[in-house]
Amino acid sequence: MSLLAQPKTIPLYDGPAPGSESWHQEEKELRQNAWQTPIVYNVTRPTLTPVLPPISAGPRPAIIVCPGGGFYALSIDSEGMDVAKWLAAKGVACFVLKYRLVEARTDDPIAELFAAGPGLDQKVAPVVKLAIADGKAAIAYVRRHAVEFGVDPKRVGIIGFSAGGTVAAGVGFGTEAATRPDFVAPIYLQYDWTGKPPVPADAPPLFLLAATDDQLGLAPHTVALYNDWTKAGKSAEMHLLAKGGHGFGMRKQNLPSDHWIELFAAWLDGLGVLRAADH
Repeated sequence: MSLLAQPKTIPLYDGPAPGSESWHQEEKELRQNAWQTPIVYNVTRPTLTPVLPPISAGPRPAIIVCPGGGFYALSIDSEGMDVAKWLAAKGVACFVLKYRLVEARTDDPIAELFAAGPGLDQKVAPVVKLAIADGKAAIAYVRRHAVEFGVDPKRVGIIGFSAGGTVAAGVGFGTEAATRPDFVAPIYLQYDWTGKPPVPADAPPLFLLAATDDQLGLAPHTVALYNDWTKAGKSAEMHLLAKGGHGFGMRKQNLPSDHWIELFAAWLDGLGVLRAADH
């Protein structure tokens, strides 16, 4: 089932999102594009799309899923809905987050992203802060509505891919109890865009994964975040796959990256997240 077939999306804010009240671009979807997977762009009003498992005997864990796309687009299926459906089958309540993005001036945000060149960092910087705020708001929303969704408010985590990994990591650096995730999983993230704040004293467990042959050269970003987390004495697990490239999400390429989500599930199980969901 694609995003188009999902009947329910939840506005993350009442009214315009704080910090972008003057934005008027129209959110759009593009199914045929250079990435060969459906994307969403020009997000101005962030939403959550729930992907819920069958009713369970007790409260279940929850994960906010943050697709990537360089803050110009969201790979909404491969790094969003497909991830959520896989995890929901394991008993996890998932919420796919559409966070705020750089305004696309054309109907080809991917071309605009590639054309940004050395100026990309400057273009995305103001939006990164807003997107991380959306991630924090998503954690808080799910906790506030834990009873409604059958969720354990003490087992609410976040996973993100590429730019979405930047969002997830940024949320993981938060220090407020209401928006602090219980576990964080940045997948092939761009770490520099977080601003690299100090690792908080109560930093949550961290799962990191990337491919060594990432064509954007982002594998060292994963290593750098792992080093910062472990130097602070915090729990972290890192996987660097031999092959997979960048942006693999749930694509099947007959490469080691095809099985990344099984490693993630094993880590969740090691934390007690999935086992607790069965009780």
